Amino acid sequence: MSTDAVGTRGGEVELAALSTILVHGPVSRTELAGRLALSQSTMTRAVKPLIDRGLVHETSEVLEGPGRPSRPLVGTAGDRRYGGAKLTGDEVFAVVTDMLATELASDRRALRSHEPADVAREVAALLRELADDAPLVGAGVSLGGSAADGRTVDRAPFLGWRDVRFGDLVESELGAPVVIDNDLSALTAGEHWFGEARGLEDFAVVTIGAGIGLGLVRHDQVVRTPDMGLGLAGHVPLDPTGPRCFAGHRGCSTAMLAIPSIEAQASIGLQRPVGFDEVLALAAEAEPVCSEIVASAARGVGRLLALVANLAMVDVIVVSGEGLAVLDVAGAAMRRQLTDDRDPEAHALDLRMDRSGFSRWARGAATVAIQASLRGLIEAPVSPR
Repeated sequence: MSTDAVGTRGGEVELAALSTILVHGPVSRTELAGRLALSQSTMTRAVKPLIDRGLVHETSEVLEGPGRPSRPLVGTAGDRRYGGAKLTGDEVFAVVTDMLATELASDRRALRSHEPADVAREVAALLRELADDAPLVGAGVSLGGSAADGRTVDRAPFLGWRDVRFGDLVESELGAPVVIDNDLSALTAGEHWFGEARGLEDFAVVTIGAGIGLGLVRHDQVVRTPDMGLGLAGHVPLDPTGPRCFAGHRGCSTAMLAIPSIEAQASIGLQRPVGFDEVLALAAEAEPVCSEIVASAARGVGRLLALVANLAMVDVIVVSGEGLAVLDVAGAAMRRQLTDDRDPEAHALDLRMDRSGFSRWARGAATVAIQASLRGLIEAPVSPR
């Protein structure tokens, strides 16, 4: 059954069918009935109102098989518009998408304040601008922190927030339903429904950038826990002889892989400030200090990916974030370490590199908004034709 679909009675059947079509389409009615363990007649009754509401449509392709030929079902992009915003400590990255999370417009804006009301105004203003004043069905906002109820930011260290009713603030400014989510959970949902791992029932997402993140989908569901937002993947030990992170852990994933840590190592080694791009450029030129730092980071990526695959028992990992650039210089070192840390008889690991940047994070937030809107869409009256 597809992510976040619940139950199989009445409107719940339509909700389950719509969710499954969005994630797995094109899908035949027979396959859809099989996925949801429903009879063909029940599935036919559930699909008709989805087509009538313009939420799904039949493709032009005809499937031949037992019984009558059929046309697969797919989600309809339509003219419904959704907003997605990813907050950092300095900026808001925003997109407006259609119902299939296709990016229609995107932009970024610096935050002039961390006051929740000010940030809410910035987010709403940017989304309205990107939507060109078209009404939004809903919007999602993701951030580094936790919002267990989808409304209240329990904690957001980069913004200095605790117990902020941020969903209410943005909603009052935007005039559309708003859902708040942890940024990694939202990114994982986006990869699952519309991204690099669309339709897969089990996979992991690893992000490498200012910090290290881990998202997981098991049995077609995004794994969400109360500790989302604590950055626990950043404390995984990778090298007992490596540098220490800010928390004092030696050779952990933050110390080895996070961009600020790489910059700090290079700055100490070269005895002058060095940015991430310069570290990579010097490593590519075989400068000894930066070459070893980047090679160590690449080996650390290989070890981290092997640990995720071994412990979560997944065959697909989506890797995202600016820190992926170390693999452009030392990708061979990553692959060697990954091979060394995997059982030689284990299934081949499918690594899917997502280099779309913060746009994909914002699309993940839009995906959460799309998911939250589905029940309302199937309960809305059918417009007369």
